[in-house]
Amino acid sequence: MGKTALIIGAGGVGRVVAHKTAQNRDIFEKIVLASRTKSKCDAIASEVANRGLGEIITDRVDGDNIDEVAELIEKYQADIVINVALPYQDLSIMDACIKTKTHYLDTANYEHPDTAKFEYKEQWARDEAFKQAGVLGLLGSGFDPGVTNVFIAYAQKHHFDEIHYIDIFDCNDGDHGYPFATNFNPEINIREITANGRYWENGEWIEIPALSKKIDWDYPEIGVRDSYLIYHEEMESLVQNIPHLKRIRFFMTFSEKYLTHLRVLENVGMTSIEPINFNGQEIVPLQFLKAILPDPATLGERTKGKTNIGVYVTGVKDGKEKTIYIYNVSQHEEAYRETGANGVSYTTGVPAMIGAKLILEGKWNGEGVFNMEEFDPDPFMEELNRQGLPWKLIEVE
Repeated sequence: MGKTALIIGAGGVGRVVAHKTAQNRDIFEKIVLASRTKSKCDAIASEVANRGLGEIITDRVDGDNIDEVAELIEKYQADIVINVALPYQDLSIMDACIKTKTHYLDTANYEHPDTAKFEYKEQWARDEAFKQAGVLGLLGSGFDPGVTNVFIAYAQKHHFDEIHYIDIFDCNDGDHGYPFATNFNPEINIREITANGRYWENGEWIEIPALSKKIDWDYPEIGVRDSYLIYHEEMESLVQNIPHLKRIRFFMTFSEKYLTHLRVLENVGMTSIEPINFNGQEIVPLQFLKAILPDPATLGERTKGKTNIGVYVTGVKDGKEKTIYIYNVSQHEEAYRETGANGVSYTTGVPAMIGAKLILEGKWNGEGVFNMEEFDPDPFMEELNRQGLPWKLIEVE
């Protein structure tokens, strides 16, 4: 019997989740899409209907308001809330799910609006409350975090006795034609990139200046690209959940043109999150920059090229050292043809739908708050191939 999904957030990822849930009506019988701006939801619902994928109900909600979110959940008797709003709203939406005893899923961990810091601490702290409510909270069901966690769980289950080294590689080789734009929310994107890099080695976190470590990495089907070490949230949970780990790092590609723009903006203070007074009004420079940059949700039609995200894992199997590389390559143009969104939104939105699907099917179950690698990876890996994100595995000599 079909279930009801409440999607909160109507940006590029919300558009993809709406399309992909509508493609799986055997599970998602009723779909509700809500955000602070209902007109955005209406536009997405029209796109879905025009593709012959049926009705999506739209509504308005303030994701920061626990009671408002809870009322919306109860209004539609939602079986699961798929949170693709801003990471700032994770806690309030989680609390609404606790209040209404509803399953919860997000794609990025909580970030405080006034502090550029990514961590799971405050979400993990709600584990007992989710257990008492008898529902499941699934954290980080995007691509990275999300699919990368599942890739590693799959490697652990099928290819290694012990995993010792993990490098996560994220390449967006797409071109949108603008001199400078971000592929998802500019405020979140720029805060992430300009923060100090961090990686985990030999039992401790090591912090380095932002974008100070670069390597050249050869991405299958794309080629060699400049890849910079940054901190990314999936490392925090993987350190907790993968035994025998000696080191984990995360690398992301940035072009020199992109970094030049970013350095100039940073040097003149436009990436700051500290409020300033302008003509008697308090503004946050980064929020102002977000307002004048291209909206990532509009980049789909313009973006050409590929993404490649994967994990390079070294460990031991049957007493011998072994290395494998698991990755996905996606095409921006194909993502746009299917969902009207670019490849970055697509690679985040599809895994969000898959995580929700597995919860509603009972293939992933439990009470409390979980990260992706804590579940059986096999059904998720099968769904990736079925739902538009096929993966490849190379055994490295």
